[in-house]
Amino acid sequence: MNQQTSTPQLQAAERTFTVLLSPTRRGARLARLLTMAHLDLWGLPSDSAAHIVAELAANATVHGRVTGRDFRLRLVVHADSRLRIEVTDTRGDRLPVAATPAPHAEGGRGLLIVEALADRWGVIPGPVPRKTVWAELGLAP
Repeated sequence: MNQQTSTPQLQAAERTFTVLLSPTRRGARLARLLTMAHLDLWGLPSDSAAHIVAELAANATVHGRVTGRDFRLRLVVHADSRLRIEVTDTRGDRLPVAATPAPHAEGGRGLLIVEALADRWGVIPGPVPRKTVWAELGLAP
């Protein structure tokens, strides 16, 4: 498993995009669309990143939702051709766990998809009451 519980050493960012979105299905959809638009604007591939954002944003709206509090999407492109995706919600008491669901379960595969697509991913607890779920993708061809 490539999940990590601490943040990797950060390097200088070339490009950054950050937005607050409502913790609704519409907010999750907008997170995916904004990711695709910004990566396209920056001339970067967006397929895997869009899937990862869709799963993390959906988790933020279902498991991290607190009425009246938005979730944050942050995209950072580093000089070493690495994209970091961060989704921060306000339910730091509910940390995500990648687990295999029952064979006929209708949900529960989101973090397995993130794990399959990302080079690495993890969770940063805090500051209270928040948590940030992050994933990184290499952008080199």
